[in-house]
Amino acid sequence: MQHNPPPLPSLTDRISDAAFRAMMSVARALPYERRVPMVGWIVSRLIAPVAGYRRRIRRNLALTFPGMPHDKVEHLVRAVPDNIGRMVAEIYSGEEFLRRVRDLPLEGPGAAALEAAHAANRPVIIAAGHFGNYDAWRGALTGRGYPVGAIYRPMDNVLFNNHYVEAISAIAKPLFARDKDLRDMLRFLRSGGMVAFGFDQYFRKGAPLTFFGLPAKTPTSAAEMALKLGCDLIPIYAIRQPDGLSFRIITEAPVPHTDADTMTQALNDQLEAQIRVHMDQWLWVHRRWKDVKGG
Repeated sequence: MQHNPPPLPSLTDRISDAAFRAMMSVARALPYERRVPMVGWIVSRLIAPVAGYRRRIRRNLALTFPGMPHDKVEHLVRAVPDNIGRMVAEIYSGEEFLRRVRDLPLEGPGAAALEAAHAANRPVIIAAGHFGNYDAWRGALTGRGYPVGAIYRPMDNVLFNNHYVEAISAIAKPLFARDKDLRDMLRFLRSGGMVAFGFDQYFRKGAPLTFFGLPAKTPTSAAEMALKLGCDLIPIYAIRQPDGLSFRIITEAPVPHTDADTMTQALNDQLEAQIRVHMDQWLWVHRRWKDVKGG
C-alpha cells in the first residue's frame, strides 16, 4: 500500500513546536510534583484562551447542560485545559510517570476478564475515551506484563507528531497509525495482544448514536473488531484523583456481544456516566456534536 509523504512543516508548525519544546524544557527542570501542575496552569491560563479551547468548552456545555450555572461553566473552562496540560506533562515525564502508575491496582469487574484473557493468550479490545489520562492505564497494564497496543491518529504537525509518538511509545507499544495498513494490528491481536480503540470523537462516517442525549456520529470499529475476533470489549478509565497527580484505574465488565451499534452505544453511555462524575476530565475542547446546531 502506498502512502503520500507527510507535508513539510509550515512556519507556524515550526514556531508552535519550538514553543512547546521550550515549555517542556523548562518544565522538566522542575521536580515532578511541581512540573505537572505548572504545565496544567500554562495550558489553562495562557494557551487555552489563544487556542480557542474556552470558546469550545462553553459551546459544548451549552449544548449538553444548558442550565449549568455560570460559575460552574467558568470552573470547567479553566479545569478542563488544566487536565490536558497535566496529561501532557505526565506523558513527557517518561519513567517518572511510569513509576507512579505501573503498580496501580486494576479496580472493577473488567480486571478479572483482562487477567483471564492474558493467561489464555486471547485478544482483547480496550475501549478508550479521552478521559483522565489514558496513558496512565496503558502504563498500569504494561506494568502487569500485558501486551498493550493502541491505535493513534497522527497529528498534522509532523514535528510535534514525531516526539509525541516517541513519548507515548515509551509508555507502551506497539502503536498503530490510524491512516496506515492495520494488518500488523490484526496479527498483534491474534497473537494475544490487547489494543485500545478510541470511540469518543466525532467520526463523519460513524453510526448515528447518542452522547449526552444528543446525536453524535460515533466510530463502531472497536465493537466491530471485538465481534470479528470473538473477543472481549472492555472499557477502562484512569481517573485523576483530587491531589491532581495520582490515579485510580477503573475497568468495566466486558460489553455483551450483540451488534456493533448497540455495543458502541453502551460505550457512549458508560463513558457519559464517568464524565458526569468527573466533568473536568473529559476532552470538552473537541467538536463532538458537529451535526447539532451550535456544535
